[in-house]
Amino acid sequence: MILRSLVGKLWLTIILLVSLVLSFLTFVLIGFFEKFYIDLQVQNMKDDGIKIAQLIENGQPLSNIEYLSNNIVSRYSRVIISIDGEEPWYSKNTYGIQDLPFKEIKNDSVLNKTFSENLVVSKRLVYGENSEREKLVVGIPISNSKVSGSVFVYQTLQPVKVMIHQTTNFVLLAASIGIVLTTFFSFFLSSKITAPLRKMKEVVGSMTSGNFDARVPIHSTDEIGELAFSFNKMSKQLNFNMNALKQEKEKVSNIITSMVDGVISINKEGIIVTTNPPAERFLKMLNDDTPEDNNSLVLTKDLLELFHLVVDSEKKQFIELNLDQGNWQILMSPLYNQTTIRGVVAVIRDVTEQRRLEKMRKDFIAHVSHELRTPISLLQGYSEAIVDGVAESKEEMQELSQIIYDESLRMGRLVNDLLDLARMESGFTELNRDHVPVIQFVDRILRKFKGLAKEKNIKLFGEIDNISHLNIFIDEDRMEQVFTNLIDNAIRHTNENGRIIVSVFQNEISTTFKFIDSGAGIANEDLPFVFERFYKADKARTRGSSGTGLGLSIVKNIVNAHGGTIQVFSEIGQGTTFKVKIPHNLHLDEKHVE
Repeated sequence: MILRSLVGKLWLTIILLVSLVLSFLTFVLIGFFEKFYIDLQVQNMKDDGIKIAQLIENGQPLSNIEYLSNNIVSRYSRVIISIDGEEPWYSKNTYGIQDLPFKEIKNDSVLNKTFSENLVVSKRLVYGENSEREKLVVGIPISNSKVSGSVFVYQTLQPVKVMIHQTTNFVLLAASIGIVLTTFFSFFLSSKITAPLRKMKEVVGSMTSGNFDARVPIHSTDEIGELAFSFNKMSKQLNFNMNALKQEKEKVSNIITSMVDGVISINKEGIIVTTNPPAERFLKMLNDDTPEDNNSLVLTKDLLELFHLVVDSEKKQFIELNLDQGNWQILMSPLYNQTTIRGVVAVIRDVTEQRRLEKMRKDFIAHVSHELRTPISLLQGYSEAIVDGVAESKEEMQELSQIIYDESLRMGRLVNDLLDLARMESGFTELNRDHVPVIQFVDRILRKFKGLAKEKNIKLFGEIDNISHLNIFIDEDRMEQVFTNLIDNAIRHTNENGRIIVSVFQNEISTTFKFIDSGAGIANEDLPFVFERFYKADKARTRGSSGTGLGLSIVKNIVNAHGGTIQVFSEIGQGTTFKVKIPHNLHLDEKHVE
């Protein structure tokens, strides 16, 4: 609606103001002209009456005076002459002017002063109910020693009213023209003045839509122009601030998104506002029992209790959740809006790996202590026996010395294995690679274990399949350590009359070795841990073992150092298969079998 706009309000204000001014001026002018015309008529009537009174005072005959009176006054006026109390004389009534009874003059207190006080008076005399009976009367006394009386000149107000009506019409016409012109120019002026404001409104609309590059055109140097200049300056600064704020927001969002720890923002009602990917995964894991059609993330009971505790105490709170899926530390801190809490931010840290490493460290210390305790106890016991002279014969002394020697070798192997494993896990494994003939290498390793396998009545043999590279680029000593460990384990954990197969298979990108035994096998729950330090499966896999429990960990590190992979497949009672895959190196000697 136009009246709700600034143009309409400004236009209406100007119209009302001009209308009020013109109305006031119209009434003032009408009153002024009315008074002016009446005063003019009164003055003319006084002049005519004085002339007639002077003629009477000069002794002119009554016939001459009557003749002159009819010609002196205007056609809308009449004369009444009253001399020495005789019947008053009325001038001719050529234009039908209504008679004014003389008694009305005598009975009027103002007009009667002409007789009583010899004053020149004038009055608008109204008598009867008809408005036509309103007369303008002027009385002039005759001041002569010979003659006494008065001359009254009266006329109807109709000419005055006609003149005032015409004047009023002219003033109203002029006022109407003025209002029409004012309406046009005020609308034009208000539109011109508010044009920059309307443009500013459009620019503000664009800014609310995110377009901060819009500008207001400047066409003047007045206050509106200065306002437009200031608005453009503000828009430019706002655009700069919004871009800076957007960059900071993106920076914070990227930081939060790339954080390893989960971050959750919660409002005062306990509703999740924002999360990052680790927090979403954590919440989905906690809400895995929610219906599938409910995709919203909500706080669990433990988190809600911690949230209410933070809101009530207005202090940071910390808990650790130990679940089947892992371990998490949760720190909740209040967010303030000036002086009141407006929400809570929660930082979630996955400490599953940390707890696992702590457990591994404790288990490692326990395992090392356990492995060292037995040889140390034996060394201590048998050395005390030698010191105390328990061994009397040379044979007994030799036996005790041999036991001490064997246990010292066992401790040495354990320490060396620990050092090698620590060196490998720290990334300091040095490989002396060379081109090694694969068939001769495997055959040499198998021949080394033929005697041990024969003692346990175990068949040990190799299978060569699809050899496309005669040489492989490996560290022969380290890879021999891998073969030795895996074959030795297979022999120790394979029953009598069993079999062990070492197969070799090649393709264009790698060489694969499989160590297949028909032993007791490994339980499925133990398979993920066989390559951990000091990890031991069931007793069937460890009986009679004199190893350190570090062999498979060393094997895995050596294979990884060669860029390869190692896998284990096993079933209880069906045997075990270790699969070692070594990728071909660019320096590999590519001599194919003819």
